[in-house]
Amino acid sequence: MALLISIGHDGWYTEEQLAEELRAIDPGADIRPISAPGNLEDITMLAVSALKGDLAAQLPNLQLVQKLGAGVDSIVAHPSVAPHVRVTRLKPLEPAQEIAEYCLAYVLRSQRNMAEHAASQSRSAWAPQAPKRAAETTVGVLGLGHIGGMSARLMRDMRFRVLGWSRSPKEITGVDCRHGEAALPQMLGICDYVCAILPSTPATRGLMEARMLAAMKPGATLINAGRGDLVDEAALAAALDKGTPGHAVLDVVSQEPLPADSPLWTHPQVTVTPHVSGWHLGDALRDVVENYRRLEAGEELLHEVDRQRGY
Repeated sequence: MALLISIGHDGWYTEEQLAEELRAIDPGADIRPISAPGNLEDITMLAVSALKGDLAAQLPNLQLVQKLGAGVDSIVAHPSVAPHVRVTRLKPLEPAQEIAEYCLAYVLRSQRNMAEHAASQSRSAWAPQAPKRAAETTVGVLGLGHIGGMSARLMRDMRFRVLGWSRSPKEITGVDCRHGEAALPQMLGICDYVCAILPSTPATRGLMEARMLAAMKPGATLINAGRGDLVDEAALAAALDKGTPGHAVLDVVSQEPLPADSPLWTHPQVTVTPHVSGWHLGDALRDVVENYRRLEAGEELLHEVDRQRGY
């Protein structure tokens, strides 16, 4: 029994770095980076951030794919992952906090007129502007799970009025929680900021299409820190040209890395960041090692995904 690590993309951990950190948690575990996989028949667990090619199909004794993060949409339906192979994800505290902070940072950037002050400085112009009051500002959070719930509570604690939306009913103290597709357009029309932190599922893909974007409050800001396929990007560009919404902050996009010729790079009302809102895994690395132990012992796994539902 062995655990193979394949990050699947650049710009984050390397397999060797992650293997070293996992071995520090359990020195006796057989943990291998993709650069030195050894006998592929030994591999029973595969840990990935993005699943590349047909790697899973090359592992004849694979039993579990562990996602090194929360979103598993690209794994559960991957053609190389046999139906009997189980899928688990992480529910780490640290990146959830980081994503909540990311959303708050861009809300505060607008609340405190930071872009306008930077533009004034470039002109050597002393041009005071009053900041917006949190108590008079409404922040909407789409998705009230582990990450979205933390984001909603952070906004609440910063004294914003917070509306939350989810597919099914949720309750968070101090947050006006709404649910179901019928409730979404009305909520969008109230919010000054909409923080999208939804997983990619058949029910959420393309959710923010032309009709939903048109339902947003004129001049509002859409912040997407969930999954890129939530937003119809062509419809978003057209909507931004009309001022509804007024700005979009995109940490995730439909194709990553974002192609150099994408119009999103140069659209004056779009801010693009390279999928950095949640970065560090923190204590969740212990869950990877724990699932490795539980798989070997035949015990219940942590954060196992229903492959039919997609989460």
